[in-house]
Amino acid sequence: MISEDRRKIIQTLYDEGKKKKEIARLLHLAPKTVRKVLTIGAELPKKHRKDEKMIDLDLLQTIYTRCNGYMQRVHEILTEESGIKIGYSTLTRILRRNGIGQKTNKRCHHVPDIPGEEMQQDTSPYKLKIGGNTMPVICSGLYLRYSKMRYIRFYPNFNRFKMKSFFHEALTYWGYTAETCVIDNTNLAVLYGTGTDAVFHPEMIAFAKRYGLEWLAHEKGHANRKAGTERNFWTVETNFFPGRVFENMEDLNRQAFEWATERYARRPLSKSRLIPINLFEIEKPCLVKLPPHIEAPTQSHERNIDRYGYITFNANHYWIPGKAIGKVSVIEYPDKIRIFPKDAEQLEYSLPAWNVKQFKFKPDGVNVNPYEPNNIKKPCHEEEKRLRNMDKICREYLDFIRTTESGIRQKPRYIRELYSISKKMATPLFIATVARALEYRVTNIAAISRISRQLMKKDLCIFPEIPDSGDYKNRQSYQEGRFSGEVGPDYYQDLLEQQNDRENEYE
Repeated sequence: MISEDRRKIIQTLYDEGKKKKEIARLLHLAPKTVRKVLTIGAELPKKHRKDEKMIDLDLLQTIYTRCNGYMQRVHEILTEESGIKIGYSTLTRILRRNGIGQKTNKRCHHVPDIPGEEMQQDTSPYKLKIGGNTMPVICSGLYLRYSKMRYIRFYPNFNRFKMKSFFHEALTYWGYTAETCVIDNTNLAVLYGTGTDAVFHPEMIAFAKRYGLEWLAHEKGHANRKAGTERNFWTVETNFFPGRVFENMEDLNRQAFEWATERYARRPLSKSRLIPINLFEIEKPCLVKLPPHIEAPTQSHERNIDRYGYITFNANHYWIPGKAIGKVSVIEYPDKIRIFPKDAEQLEYSLPAWNVKQFKFKPDGVNVNPYEPNNIKKPCHEEEKRLRNMDKICREYLDFIRTTESGIRQKPRYIRELYSISKKMATPLFIATVARALEYRVTNIAAISRISRQLMKKDLCIFPEIPDSGDYKNRQSYQEGRFSGEVGPDYYQDLLEQQNDRENEYE
């Protein structure tokens, strides 16, 4: 079917003196179609159905607003109260055709790159292989719009305190901040509302004032307003992740810091060929310079001292001096905690690595109570590390043990028992036993011991042969005893009787 616009074009070209075949060749149409259009005419009367339903649009808009946009309820009110019999699909078509209830996308205005005016922040989830295990992490990125300087850091989880800690770390490293920070409508900063109507949390407003910046949430559905930091994550995925191996979370953040502040900051941009670190030096006079010292963000907690003198914080145990049992105040910093006991001086502990759990910490040179609670779990990090260094099969088996498929509830205890077995047998035999256990998904220590005995009986495990160089014959002890007589069973029988006689004398 030829559209009305094409009919007008054909008629216009014909009126200008173009031949019918030439018009057909220009518009890629058949000559018969061109002749038919010129015979009928450029404009055709619009066809209307005889049974087409005509509904007052004002009435329809009123009912739609009254029902808060629920189509089924609009259909029921039209049928029951207004007496208008209409199909549900016909009603929805009329609503769409007249734009009732349809959301219209607004155009985004272009914001120029003005030095020192704006920076952008956002987060993105990833699943990375860290230390041989795949785990979810959150990447937080900060981006200066003019100079294109970037700062990224990864967290196992992300909350409001982590967000403030990230800004403190990034801004204190730069020493400068932009006047405005564009973020999405995250509930970590926005109390309620979206876009220009967003009302920010008083805690985050007070935090931003310390650094001289203001928050700005982009409109809902307009993520392009912070396209710089969105593009930052694409660069992380395509340039930072490929070909890199991460031992732990600290190693991941160390490599991310080096990549963002050294490698990427000194590399020319693809389009403008400008270097971000050079642009940053130009932008510094327009940025807000931070004071020499800004106190890191803090978070208050309360913990109970148990009868052994420990408090529990983030699955680790910290010793408290004194004899009091009760609540103590704990102030959390990004990298440490401070404890304020009632009858002793305040203590300060550095926070351990992210994967250190169920460890006990005490001040250096302090003898704590020798009694400890039974509910403190014993870690297995050292045992697991030594098992993984034995062979690739051991690493694969430990990865299987760490999954939920294994069905082992007390994984640290199982790993410690497995390490104890490895110390009682030769390394080749243990590796062969673990390989058989991995093949049949064995998760029982007794079964693993039986597997090792079967391998020894069936000679399925090949042990390395120890070469005999004959050096022992040159030793002095061998030279002195080579002419002694052979010792028979009677000799050992006499020694046993002499030992029994001495025991009887003492009795």
